[in-house]
Amino acid sequence: MTAVEERTGEVGRARRRKEDQRLITGRTRWTDNIVLPGMLHLAFVRSPFAHARITSIDTAAAAAASGVIAVLTGADLDEEQGSLPNAWPITADMKTPRHPAMPADVVKFAGEAVAVVAARTAREARDAAELVDVDYDELPAVLDMEAAVASGAHLTHADLETNESATWVFDSAEAGTGTDVDAAIADARLNGVVIERRFRQQRLVPAFMEPRSVVVDPTGEQFVVWSATQVPHFVRIFLALGTGVPESKIRVIAPDVGGGFGGKLQFTPEELATFLVARRLGKPCKATETRTESILTAHHGRDQIQRLTLAATKDGTVTGLKVDLLADMGAYLGLVTSGIPILGAFMYNAIYKFPAYRFSCTNVFTNKTWTDAYRGAGRPEATFAIERMMDELAVELGRDPLEVREQNWIKHEEFPFSTVAGLQYDSGNYEAATAKAKELFGYDALRAEQQQRRDSGDPVQLGLGISTFTEMCGLAPSRVLGALSYVGGGWESASIRMLPTGKVEVITGASAHGQGHETAFSQIVADRLGVAFEDVEVLHGDTQIAHKGLDTYGSRSLVVGGIAIVNAADKVIEKARPIAAHVLEASEDDLEFKGGRFGVRGTDQGVTLGELSFAVFQGHNLPDGVEPTLDADATFDPENFSFPHGTHLCATEVDTETGAVKIRSYVCVDDIGEVINPMIVEGQVHGGLAQGISQALFEEAVHDDQGTLTTATFVDYLLPTAADLPHFTTDRTTTASTTNPLGVKGVGEAGTIASTPAVVNSVIDAVRHLGVSDIEMPLSPQRVWRAIRDGSAGASGEAAAASPHWDEPAQSGGVEASQTRSDEEGSQA
Repeated sequence: MTAVEERTGEVGRARRRKEDQRLITGRTRWTDNIVLPGMLHLAFVRSPFAHARITSIDTAAAAAASGVIAVLTGADLDEEQGSLPNAWPITADMKTPRHPAMPADVVKFAGEAVAVVAARTAREARDAAELVDVDYDELPAVLDMEAAVASGAHLTHADLETNESATWVFDSAEAGTGTDVDAAIADARLNGVVIERRFRQQRLVPAFMEPRSVVVDPTGEQFVVWSATQVPHFVRIFLALGTGVPESKIRVIAPDVGGGFGGKLQFTPEELATFLVARRLGKPCKATETRTESILTAHHGRDQIQRLTLAATKDGTVTGLKVDLLADMGAYLGLVTSGIPILGAFMYNAIYKFPAYRFSCTNVFTNKTWTDAYRGAGRPEATFAIERMMDELAVELGRDPLEVREQNWIKHEEFPFSTVAGLQYDSGNYEAATAKAKELFGYDALRAEQQQRRDSGDPVQLGLGISTFTEMCGLAPSRVLGALSYVGGGWESASIRMLPTGKVEVITGASAHGQGHETAFSQIVADRLGVAFEDVEVLHGDTQIAHKGLDTYGSRSLVVGGIAIVNAADKVIEKARPIAAHVLEASEDDLEFKGGRFGVRGTDQGVTLGELSFAVFQGHNLPDGVEPTLDADATFDPENFSFPHGTHLCATEVDTETGAVKIRSYVCVDDIGEVINPMIVEGQVHGGLAQGISQALFEEAVHDDQGTLTTATFVDYLLPTAADLPHFTTDRTTTASTTNPLGVKGVGEAGTIASTPAVVNSVIDAVRHLGVSDIEMPLSPQRVWRAIRDGSAGASGEAAAASPHWDEPAQSGGVEASQTRSDEEGSQA
């Protein structure tokens, strides 16, 4: 790596985003804005049933309707549509059903497309779609995970003869990263404390701002595809593999994309179907989903049942953790569906020094929309579970929950630290982040106020919630992903073009959908090359321009893509050095590069990078054997994940008479390594907090007993507005990552991962003295009120049975109480 002695001061500067001017003035083009000559519009006919056999489809009336060019069914496309890909076979025996864009015989979830209408206008296509007459023979729907794995259960896919896709296990004793967890639990039952809990991660909808849209133009030498996607390079690869069209004949463009949150990390049925229809008809075709279609059929997130057993000594030192999951795949395996729960496997131990650990996850098929990546992807689920368990351990011991965490977390002087899950955390300082968060929060004063409210019987009780978290992000390294059986790699690519005018073009394989890539990457290059921020142009999202890349997800853009850009910039400097020496008639060893200029030490002689760019363009005076270019390419594959961390503290006020929850104060102190643009970081943190808090209090995708999604509009699927969220107090501590030259760690998912348990712990803390030890998310006023009512009734007998969404509290400390809970859960199951 080139040592650059002087920077322009761009890195660390809170610049407004370059992208915002075009976005907020409407001078951009979303996919749905694209209009091509002769373009047809598509509308899909979707099944109202969660599980049914298609007995007939009558398309005659639709085909005869005004403006209709074609009506195609799953049977019409069956020979060419193949199966949508799953890129993560987590076990050798994983069961992966065929996933058609439009099934020809049996639908597996409500909303699955069975036919498509192509018409001259979108209105004519939608009107004709309503004329398609489909007869179904309804089949039993599999909707409950636990029922799905029970003996004699109905089957989502009859040909598989089971609803279990795969079971993935990590055991620290077998892996050599720790000791035997069953022995640790057995010892704790005799001599310590055992906590056993069951948690429910509800199903969520990514709810990105811009519904998915795709346009395919088959009329030129290439198929040109515009798509509102996070992964244009993936889309091109899978279109080529699925259709037999060479990659060189497919160009995929992701124009400005209105959010994704993992929900656009997918190769969709609509993308494939639109491509096939356009190819068949020889005309450009566009398919843009409605909001209801987006909620109903774009993949969902979370949806797990978590059973955890935590062992500890009587003084509160954790000795073992056992995790058993059921994860709802939905009807199919999407692009990375099967691997999402596995990403969490390495994070249940979190920042704590567990000596023994076992994780087991069974992936289950149901007749619902498939699940896949959603902001955090496996890590929020893990953080929620362990942070809830640490609170439960503190209650069992009668101690402050922050104190118990500090007793068990990795100390700053212990880094780098090899975890029981087999990862190596390179840097961190949990003590510093927590101390700053406590100070900003006023922790001790709030604890005193909480006690006063309890003593006075105040109907509005105060609760304090804690989440001290870390996450693995910057999803790479390729060798690790390969060891986990993931099909793809984790590297990223970048190119830098030095233009004759001194301007700089940066080409990145990362594809933005709201992260501020153009701004942050411009700041990095401006600092590295000593050029003006305004003179850097970042190009992305077009496979013809950025021909190589692995796109954007998993907080990897900066820690992987950004480092590829750094490496390319350093190569530019090294390419320029011999040319500068030649022009200046000096030795390379006498040159120093500062502020975009090569100078000869001890003299005022020098030449700027811009001047060298023009000299290279001319090619008149170059050293022998030197190519006339300063352009450079780089591909970066990191040696490790990055591990941002932080402490989040939440104070909620709970009205015990109505169940209403109000967040009074929220403080988060995150360590995300070095910061490129503080303003962008603040935006990422705020957005992440909103989504994590929303899981805790508002959001849930609900199906009725027939498998119909009853929350398929924003009237029913509850999202918070600005008025529903508190003021956030944010701050940072910094321990630089040691695995990349910028020292960065990633921030895109931190707020979402940490905030959900902080909020839930806070609400439980407010009403625990009333007999409540758990409330299933989202913590709606109704659920909170019922939990308080049943807790006050003694949490036993008929009252407890009437409220299955919360666990019975301990009757006494130690083994007996936890053992009683475990036995009761077993008998209920």
